[in-house]
Amino acid sequence: MGSTSTKIKLRTSDQKVFEVEEAVVVQSQTIKYFYENGCPGSVIHVHSVSGDILSKILNYCKKHVNSTAGKEDISPEELYEWDANFVKVDQNTLFDLILAANCLKIESLLDLTCQTVANMIKGKRPEEIRTTFNIKNDYTPEAEEAVRRENKWAFDMLGV
Repeated sequence: MGSTSTKIKLRTSDQKVFEVEEAVVVQSQTIKYFYENGCPGSVIHVHSVSGDILSKILNYCKKHVNSTAGKEDISPEELYEWDANFVKVDQNTLFDLILAANCLKIESLLDLTCQTVANMIKGKRPEEIRTTFNIKNDYTPEAEEAVRRENKWAFDMLGV
């Protein structure tokens, strides 16, 4: 490993094939495992990820590999800003990125995307969270009031 000239082929759930430098693709612990324990040179199937999402993920991995390897002259602050712009996507794409980062075991991307969702929730009342994420409230007003009474301490902490 380590040679950036080695290419690994990936096939997505929608049959798109990507040929990617080894240093980039092994940012995924899942792909790294299949590459190291499979047949190098063959195609690794990424069944649970679409081509559009994998393309974004590979862009993320390449940016991070290039910044840490010194191939791009980018400060930590600039990389932080790049990451912040990377996750400015619609909710469906964000959730697809979370699922794919989890499946592919790309810890830094999973942390980034989950933190983005946490920031979307932070400081919001339950009703606002439901609206933000289009979640149907399946509690009756009476049941919701009972939960609030039983867990008063938590709602007091949150100021809601």
